[in-house]
Amino acid sequence: MPEIFTDSHLIKIQPLSNYFNIFTPIVSISYMSAKTKKSMPVTQVKPRQIKTAVKSDVGAGIPKWAIIIVLVFTAFLYSKALDNGFTYMDDDYYVLKNYYLRDFSFKGIWAIFTHFYSFNYHPLTSISNLIEYTIWGLNPWPYHFFNVLLHLLNVWLVYRLAEQLSGKRFTALVVAILFAVHPMHVESVAWVAERKDVLYTAFYLSSLLLYLRSIRSGFTASNYVIALALFLASLLSKSAAVTLPVLLLAIDVYKGRKINARLILEKIPFLLLSLLFGILAVMSQLSGGAINDLGLSYNFISRIFLFTAGLSSYFLRLIAPLNLSAIHYFPDVHGDPLPWYYYLSLPFIILIAWLAARRSAFRKEIIFGIFFFLITISVMLQIVTVGSALTTERYTYVSYIGLFYIIGQWMTGMWETKYGNMVAVVFALFVLTFSAQAYNRIGVWKDSNTLFTDITEKDPDNWRNAFVYYYWGISKSSEGFKQEAIDKYTKAINLKPDYEKAYIGRALAYNEIHNTKSAIADYSKALSLRPNNAETYSARGWAYYQSGDKIAAMNDYNKAISLDPKFPEAYNNRGWAYYESGDTKFAIADFDKAIILNPTFIKPYYNRAAIKVNSNDLKGAMKDYNELIKINPEDNNAWYSRGVARFNMKDPKACEDWKKSSELGNEDAFRMISQYCR
Repeated sequence: MPEIFTDSHLIKIQPLSNYFNIFTPIVSISYMSAKTKKSMPVTQVKPRQIKTAVKSDVGAGIPKWAIIIVLVFTAFLYSKALDNGFTYMDDDYYVLKNYYLRDFSFKGIWAIFTHFYSFNYHPLTSISNLIEYTIWGLNPWPYHFFNVLLHLLNVWLVYRLAEQLSGKRFTALVVAILFAVHPMHVESVAWVAERKDVLYTAFYLSSLLLYLRSIRSGFTASNYVIALALFLASLLSKSAAVTLPVLLLAIDVYKGRKINARLILEKIPFLLLSLLFGILAVMSQLSGGAINDLGLSYNFISRIFLFTAGLSSYFLRLIAPLNLSAIHYFPDVHGDPLPWYYYLSLPFIILIAWLAARRSAFRKEIIFGIFFFLITISVMLQIVTVGSALTTERYTYVSYIGLFYIIGQWMTGMWETKYGNMVAVVFALFVLTFSAQAYNRIGVWKDSNTLFTDITEKDPDNWRNAFVYYYWGISKSSEGFKQEAIDKYTKAINLKPDYEKAYIGRALAYNEIHNTKSAIADYSKALSLRPNNAETYSARGWAYYQSGDKIAAMNDYNKAISLDPKFPEAYNNRGWAYYESGDTKFAIADFDKAIILNPTFIKPYYNRAAIKVNSNDLKGAMKDYNELIKINPEDNNAWYSRGVARFNMKDPKACEDWKKSSELGNEDAFRMISQYCR
């Protein structure tokens, strides 16, 4: 796992404070103007009023607690997510198999802040999951509960943001309702792995609100510092927050602030943080090879239409969120022209631009809303291609606020016209339809089966579904359904015959059902696709060993170690082969090497302890069992085995170990207590 910080790259408090020195004159001017405001002549120039298309607050009669009704309805809508579990689409990486969540200590937290994980850098998100895992383990309910809680917080923050931008409670309520129930937002809330979306948004919107307060009430150092700190927290939750400084400039223009040196200077710390975290984001994606070259599949002209088609789909799904899916693939054209509707996307985008630019009383609202959308979604528009999805629903979580704002301001303007009642009825129908769609989409995220079924049914013939079937196979295998896992891996291979990982996954499943012949064949196929994979040699060696071919097994273990001399699994497997052949000296040497390479790798501890027990070195075995308990205090087998070693040493503490093992669910320990303990 690559280090991303060295001592020379750490962000220190003192250098950041130096930035604030730039603004000392600005702060002084702000305070002086506030103190002398009352003594100014009556003829002073009044602040220029911001003209908008909406002339009066038609929502003045809306009670302040109306937003509470929206929050209660949203809570009811998303309560369905509390029945959902984990999925094998990133939940396994971020929670189920995330070793960083197993160490709640200063060292563990420091590791989260100083490493990439799964090609991303979002330490605050990981720490939120670390806290949940420490308290509740792998119970999915708390993870979903806090996602929903953060969504409710974001609904309220959106309401406050729209209210401060427009000065209209009616606008704010419309924007908050659309944000709360739009089905494109379900992915960000109902997917455990997208904690980063709802978390970064909470900090992002809070920073915007502090900035707007500064515009409204005058610049203060405290508001500025808090806004900057909230922005940093947002960046530490998800790198998509890098867009905030540009959005601040857009708000300045919308609010009629004069563009001058002071306005630019106050953005510099925000811009520097954006630059730093933008670099980290690119580095993290490059570390995993997630950035793709579309030129390998599409020519330059096609890439233009792919871009406009992706952008168009976001506009269209704002009003008509149809054919929703966790993955919207790039088109599978095999070198042929794109489907005809991709080419219509360019004139559609031109039409949107023309509507925004044409002269009208509402132009300012449209331009601001569209720029809000474009700025916040810009880093996710596949200009630099990441992954295999053309568009992604979760990317609208923040960006749609800009388009919702246009709708809110338009509805406020229409409310006092003769069309007001009709607009309200149409809006209510949209909200009810969106709510029903959202409720159904939340159910899609219930588990891996419901999710992967939905994805593959939406685009059944796309070869990229091979990746979905692969992860579906992993899910089935983890649930113990090995034959179903084999079927999923086979579908992945049929869609993508050169899919090395699918062959390895299927081989593992074959091995689990003792079909070693098929396992060896799949491992061999995987090696023909990637000849120098040490892990595959080691895995095939184990399959050979189980089939009884000890010579072939030893050859594969030796090959794996020659390819990767720091591969602990290969040393452990070879050590077991040595032990079974009676060569305990070489076996212990290999187990020692595996432990040195990975001190938390439990298998070589058990294997080494077994050799020591058989050679009557009970004290030596005790040391290994002690280490196993230190590594995982919930390992009932380690407590049981240490109890057996103590019993053979006539140590009365054996009963204490068996009691602990029994409490952790070991039935053999319960029988030992019944037989030997009083």
